[in-house]
Amino acid sequence: MSIETSHASVDENNNVYLIDGGEKKLVGQYPNVSPEEALAYFQRKYDDLEAQVRILEQRLKASNATPAAVEENLVAVEKELVEPKFVGDIENLRSRISQLKPALEKLREEHKKKTEEAIAKALVEKEKIASKAEQIANRDPSKTIWKNASKEMQDLFEKWQALQKSGPRVPKAQADPIWKRFSKSRAKFEAEKRAFFAELDKRVKEAKKVKSDIVQQAESLSSKGAQAADEFKKLQEQWKKLARIGKGEEALWERFKAAGDAIFEQKKAEDAKLREQEMENYAKKLELVEKAEKISLDDLKSAREQLAKINQEWSKLGRVPRDKVKELDSRMGKIETSIKQKEEEEWRRTDPESQHRSNSLIEQLEKAIADIEAEIKSASDDKKKQELAKNLEARKSWLEAAKQAAD
Repeated sequence: MSIETSHASVDENNNVYLIDGGEKKLVGQYPNVSPEEALAYFQRKYDDLEAQVRILEQRLKASNATPAAVEENLVAVEKELVEPKFVGDIENLRSRISQLKPALEKLREEHKKKTEEAIAKALVEKEKIASKAEQIANRDPSKTIWKNASKEMQDLFEKWQALQKSGPRVPKAQADPIWKRFSKSRAKFEAEKRAFFAELDKRVKEAKKVKSDIVQQAESLSSKGAQAADEFKKLQEQWKKLARIGKGEEALWERFKAAGDAIFEQKKAEDAKLREQEMENYAKKLELVEKAEKISLDDLKSAREQLAKINQEWSKLGRVPRDKVKELDSRMGKIETSIKQKEEEEWRRTDPESQHRSNSLIEQLEKAIADIEAEIKSASDDKKKQELAKNLEARKSWLEAAKQAAD
């Protein structure tokens, strides 16, 4: 028994033929089954191949298809069409395959463009990473915060690795120069970091030794009491300039602080005692000021003697609070000035030469007044008389002052 369709036929020996362009091509034999089963078996192979073509069509429509993978599958399907092992509408498959090739070429072009864009973008990102690494590596080591800078550099390295892993494959000729810059910057950074911490370790060791010496000096000063306060402050300034030493810093500081507390407690007690003594001196000097302010200036010799005795008592007294010095000095200064002014007035009043000069001045003023009065009588111009009258008044006031000074 034989079967024949538009695309296949089966003979009495269950040989199955594909009808391709009117020509029969043997595709296989399926013995010991019915002709329908034999035909169905090879039709299922066609269906499988048609499914592959359909998948290729769908993949070419998708934006994420990879040209190489699509091409590989397309070649495999074409190979099946050269020596078919199925029965079905082979012309339909050939037509669909031929339509896929332009789509594959288009996909290849699009993929190439996207790849080039991705490579360009990746190069920009790598350039940014290299530039940032150079910036970090070229910072002043003495001003670098190494913990933060190390994290920045590590983040850059991880970004580079992520680009290598998930980014496009960048041509070696383009990627290598940037990588060398980045690698060089990392190496420089690490070298300077090691040098910085080596120097820091050296400074810490030196600081530890110096701080230990400072603590010993401070502890020896504590026995001197308040007088050692200034020396302890100098040690404090030295301590501040030294680097922190990490482990052991707190213990040394506690010893140093304890020595300082002992010194300043004693200084505080002495300062309180000194303040008390200064307040006592202030009270006594205040009494002397008040006593001096009551000195009568009628007898200058006696006033000067009284003030001298007060000054003697004053000089025997010690210091007073700083905020009281100006007040006391000002009041005593006024008393001294008052006596001195009184003495100068008495001297001018009793000095013969001064008296002679005063009498001569009085005579000159009296003569000038007489002359001006005569001019006023003879003057005919009113304006002239007014000027002379002003001069006359001025001379009379000078004369009055001269006579008072002479008295």
